[in-house]
Amino acid sequence: MSRQLVPPVVTEGEALTELRREVRDFLGEQIAAGCFTPHVDTWLTRWDRAFTQALARRGWLGMVIPKEYGGQGRTYVERFVVMEELLVVGAPVAAHWVAERQVGPALLAHGTEEQKRALLPRISRGEVVFGIGMSEPDAGSDLASVRTRAERVDGGWRLTGTKVWTSGAHEADAFFALARSAPLDPARRHAGLSQFIVDLHAPGVEIRPIVSMGGEHHFDEVHLDGVLIPDDRVLGTIGEGWRQATSELGFERSGPERFLSTFQLLAAAAQAMMEGRLPLDHGLGRQVARVAALHDMSLAVSTALEAHARADLGAAVVKVLGTTTEGDIADHVDLLTASGWIEDEELHGLLHSAILQRPGFTLRGGTNEILRGVIARGLGLR
Repeated sequence: MSRQLVPPVVTEGEALTELRREVRDFLGEQIAAGCFTPHVDTWLTRWDRAFTQALARRGWLGMVIPKEYGGQGRTYVERFVVMEELLVVGAPVAAHWVAERQVGPALLAHGTEEQKRALLPRISRGEVVFGIGMSEPDAGSDLASVRTRAERVDGGWRLTGTKVWTSGAHEADAFFALARSAPLDPARRHAGLSQFIVDLHAPGVEIRPIVSMGGEHHFDEVHLDGVLIPDDRVLGTIGEGWRQATSELGFERSGPERFLSTFQLLAAAAQAMMEGRLPLDHGLGRQVARVAALHDMSLAVSTALEAHARADLGAAVVKVLGTTTEGDIADHVDLLTASGWIEDEELHGLLHSAILQRPGFTLRGGTNEILRGVIARGLGLR
């Protein structure tokens, strides 16, 4: 039987609409007070722990974490609404994004009781920043090629290897590392992998910046030189790292950050067009329609996650279509402004940043080429 690409579309009720209004009012006040300047791609590029903790005080962090672990005990759909509103205005959310998006749910699914009680309240208060240590040199989206070694020692494991393209490792306190805890079996390449919670301030951890061609620093290489991981910081079950990591990808690939990274640019271009500072162009409407459709698709995946239904295929679809749209928005506005109609420092600043970030949209979270294969396999086409 063929699988449905994306879960059925759902409709927001009045309670979610009221939550949107509440978040919009708060963000309007923050912008008016000069607490942050709206930007593009802020879930990766804008770190502000004070803003993150202000969200925590409003109850907008740890939303899907149960109250017994210091969270809010709310739904994935409510979290989706809050995260979407934050991205729409280009708020500085990078300090909590990974912890909120997938570390919290992974701890709930695979963590020990001690790990949950030690880390989930701190995530909900915005006190701990997490990264993800999956990609490696020469491995990329093929996680079965992970070469970081985990060697058993008294009381724990020693990790040796290199992680690359680790978003915000220089800002983070810890990350989840996927490592090979058993020798590679060519017939079962996904076996023998495990996940570990790594303190990025521990002895043996070296973080080296990766500076982009545009001069910005968002990514890092993380070198692990025999880093000791106590047994109580093994995540889940030894040897089950592949299953655990792939179960987290539904959270990583399907959220609103996969289609709203350039929304601030789209909104600024629409405003300029309305005020006559850009020529009228029906192509902008096509981009708006694509974002609207992706909103419905992403919300549907969040609803499936709430129901503990399979969402890996839908998440891959949202990621492929969403990140393509983000890049197309940057290209479209670039063409609109090429005529020289506009002299708008804010718009040009957003466009400049969007163009610099554009190459990464379809790479992070698994390349679109790899994900098209995932989709084809899910539909029984390969």
